[in-house]
Amino acid sequence: MPAPSLSATAALDTLLRLVGAGGTVIVLLLLASLVAVTIVLLKLWQFRSARIADHATPRDAAELYARGEPRAALELLEGSPHPAARVLERTITACRDPRVPAEHVREEAARLGADSLEKLRSHLRALEVIATLAPLLGLFGTVLGMIEAFRELELAGSQVSPALLSGGIWKALLTTAVGLAVAMPAVVFLNWFERRVERVAHEIEFTVSRVLTARAPGRTREAGDVSFTATGA
Repeated sequence: MPAPSLSATAALDTLLRLVGAGGTVIVLLLLASLVAVTIVLLKLWQFRSARIADHATPRDAAELYARGEPRAALELLEGSPHPAARVLERTITACRDPRVPAEHVREEAARLGADSLEKLRSHLRALEVIATLAPLLGLFGTVLGMIEAFRELELAGSQVSPALLSGGIWKALLTTAVGLAVAMPAVVFLNWFERRVERVAHEIEFTVSRVLTARAPGRTREAGDVSFTATGA
């Protein structure tokens, strides 16, 4: 068991050296990376729990309702955690009651859909801020490091050595490298999460519109029909 212990000690030693070289900026970037990793893991767990990749269930249920099988559609949707399935279940239930006006069904579907998408977008704004701010913070640290390096050169006077200059420069560039290392994965995950939310929004709009159209055959799409967008966070 000594090898893992030595490895952990070496990693901790390297981390402490980075913090010592980069100062407060490195500490802030490491905290930002910790927050970003937490958000990514939370969203992965949330998306997996909601089974948002299961697009077949809500679409099949919408087709069953359109074919005049609302009971079968509800049985298919029962227990599915997909946001579109949850919205569609409430929509079909409301559509089966002829006393419920179509306008009320559309408004309720839009409200439920918007609430579901808002939950999926939670914490994405914070991830976006980290992805945007990390490179800028790293660059700020580099500027501060360069200022410090040139100040040391000035104090050294005629005793300037290449080692002094190169040592100050690599320490200054360190914060930019760390900032980019934090930002790049954050950007990748942010775009992937946003794309998944857009797909869920499309599924909700498509399946709900299919059900509403089947409830009123021959009705053309009106401005008041349910519509969702996946912008924002």
